[in-house]
Amino acid sequence: MVDRAYKETRDGHKLKLVKRTLTSTDLLAYFKQPMAETRTAVRSAEYMETALSLIQRIVNQVHKRLLNVTDILRQSDMSTILQITGCSAASLPKVCEDNCWSNRYRTITSYCNNRKNPHLGASNTAFARWLPAQYEDGFSLPKGWTRRALYSGFRLPLVRGVSNQILQVANQIVPLDQDNAHIFVQWGQWLDHDLGLAPLSGSVQTFNEGINCEETCARKSPCFPIRIPRNDSRFNNTIGCMPFLRSAPVCDTGERGPIAGHVNIREQLNAVTAFIDASMVYGSGKTIANQIRNYTNDLGLLAINQNYSDNGLEYLPFNSIGLVSPCALNPNGTGVPCFLAGDGRVNEHLGLLSFHALFLREHNRLARELKRMNPHWSGETIYQEVRKIMGAFHQIITYRDYVPRLIGPEAMQKYLPYYRGYNDSIDPRTANVFATACFRYGHVTIQPIVHRFNESYQEHPRYPNLLLHNSFFSPWRIVDQGGIEPVLRGLLANPAKRQAQDRMIVDELRQRLFELTSHVPLDLASLNLQRSRDHGIPGYNAWRKFCGLSEPKNVRELKAVLSNASLASNLLRLYRTPANIEPWLGGVSEPSVNGGKLGPLFACLAGQQFKNLRDGDRFWWQNEGIFTASQQQALQQVSLSRLICDNTRIEELPQDVFRFRPYPEGYVRCTQIPQVELNAWKENTEVTPCGFVPVVAHTHFSICKSSVRYTCESGFKLAGGDTITCLSNGQWSSAPPTCTGPATNSLITYSSIFPMTDVMLTGL
Repeated sequence: MVDRAYKETRDGHKLKLVKRTLTSTDLLAYFKQPMAETRTAVRSAEYMETALSLIQRIVNQVHKRLLNVTDILRQSDMSTILQITGCSAASLPKVCEDNCWSNRYRTITSYCNNRKNPHLGASNTAFARWLPAQYEDGFSLPKGWTRRALYSGFRLPLVRGVSNQILQVANQIVPLDQDNAHIFVQWGQWLDHDLGLAPLSGSVQTFNEGINCEETCARKSPCFPIRIPRNDSRFNNTIGCMPFLRSAPVCDTGERGPIAGHVNIREQLNAVTAFIDASMVYGSGKTIANQIRNYTNDLGLLAINQNYSDNGLEYLPFNSIGLVSPCALNPNGTGVPCFLAGDGRVNEHLGLLSFHALFLREHNRLARELKRMNPHWSGETIYQEVRKIMGAFHQIITYRDYVPRLIGPEAMQKYLPYYRGYNDSIDPRTANVFATACFRYGHVTIQPIVHRFNESYQEHPRYPNLLLHNSFFSPWRIVDQGGIEPVLRGLLANPAKRQAQDRMIVDELRQRLFELTSHVPLDLASLNLQRSRDHGIPGYNAWRKFCGLSEPKNVRELKAVLSNASLASNLLRLYRTPANIEPWLGGVSEPSVNGGKLGPLFACLAGQQFKNLRDGDRFWWQNEGIFTASQQQALQQVSLSRLICDNTRIEELPQDVFRFRPYPEGYVRCTQIPQVELNAWKENTEVTPCGFVPVVAHTHFSICKSSVRYTCESGFKLAGGDTITCLSNGQWSSAPPTCTGPATNSLITYSSIFPMTDVMLTGL
């Protein structure tokens, strides 16, 4: 049943691609579909969920009453189901390597970051729960699944009705944030894609009946359609619902509690690593990580586009998903295919795509520099070193420049005081409430216009500003319309939208999300509220209590919290009680804290999340042994402004890019912005007390403490052990290995090849 639904979904998508009849829902599913290792994990989870649902149905028919299937099945039954569905693989014990090199670099999946609990923070595992889930049936069905179900004694309002009455703001009356530039908002989305991705179900059809979720208002998993209110002018009463697919479940292996006598709660899968590790650049699984590497040489580079460049600067490679791309066609009716990156959401809009291109270039720039300084390094060593540096760049910019502006000084002092080192008892996983509610705060700060500026920071005469919906899935606008520089200048020189309680989400997102065809567009506000219900996220007051804040019980108390009588009245007219308000809606409704952009609830949740991400990360840039003291000192010179200088032709920009100032106030030349000094990464090839590392023909090597690991150049085969160690008596533990290839003999020498001349570096 699951396989059939997957196949029909795939075939239907291919047909729509050929006919160019993609809907907004197709586009949403495209960038949130499970891929590669994630697809395998999701399919197993859906095998298991479908199997249990079938057993549940039979049990209910036989016993004529509602029984929980997990109360009926024995442990041996559950073990059999886990094995047959493939879910048992998720809990198989794995041995974490423990050597100098495994302690130097993260795994691509972040497995074994925590040695005591290797799954913590790894990709394709469950989001963390800070409060128990609230499902309609107690374990799986979303809140509001049944129209007449009561919560705190009241029905939940239609999410589209809430969107229409509370959240709308026309594009023409957007309040502006005079403190933060729009690039501050873009960094938030960029960071969000590093921390979480809840993929949708692998099917757009119900597993039991084969019903297409786009063609029904029936609520049958994975379909959880958004009902449209009768007086909704956007839809003119011509459609009853907006399609919505549930987030994919994670395999329930029973690790969250005993099977017998207990109900296993549905949890959502996080397809990416939880840590700030630039996973959107590199991927969170081996399949995508290998796809975006450049293996045509041994230089540690990421793959680049072979068809187009930005006047000599690199673009991402194209995604070869099929013969036809889901990305938009240009006005000539021809298309630039979707780009490929470490994260599947890369093509969502021009700002995000520009960031992906920027950091692709930064990786390759760093890789070339490190190869120049360390010609004995293999491409794999260069790749891992650059990946580690890039992760540190993201950590530093986020915690030094972004988070303090976001949560304010009080929350910074409470949650993120001076770093005291790695703590393996802290759960670093991205919390479900953070991903589903708190960090979607940025949606109320997005401008409806994509500004594109020339070198004088004026609207580009050839590539004018765009309404946001015209930038969705449109990589051709990068390739054909001036590259990423006009978009980046627009992000730098325009303010973010200011959050206002009576002007929440612009119509570009609320009425025209992914509007590329004549089909019904989506509503981001409704999606956010429905996703909260899908994930079983407890209501507003539960999270206020979690944070030690007051729990408003009536209009008067809610008015005091929001400092807005009208908004409080409108919310309770819809929800009847503050307890039922979704935490995303309650959070964005609160006035911001002093010195920050979030309200008290979200400042608390974000502060706790960023504390966990920092203190629970074994590879945090300040943790002992991750970088040398000189490397740590060099890393602190990083700035987003410098990264833009190094990877574009922009020559003048704000030194503090997150702070909005109209051009030319606060703008400086790139020559005035410090660079990260990479000399700290030049490896000393002399190991005390043994002397210089033995050099072997056709090999690369890297040094870790007193050990040297060799690898062979492409086309050559290693003979002997790959590692030698310098002993305390000044002797190497063994002779180095040799590398042999066709018609080539390895020659072992014991003289140093350093320093190398420029002539010797030719062709590297």
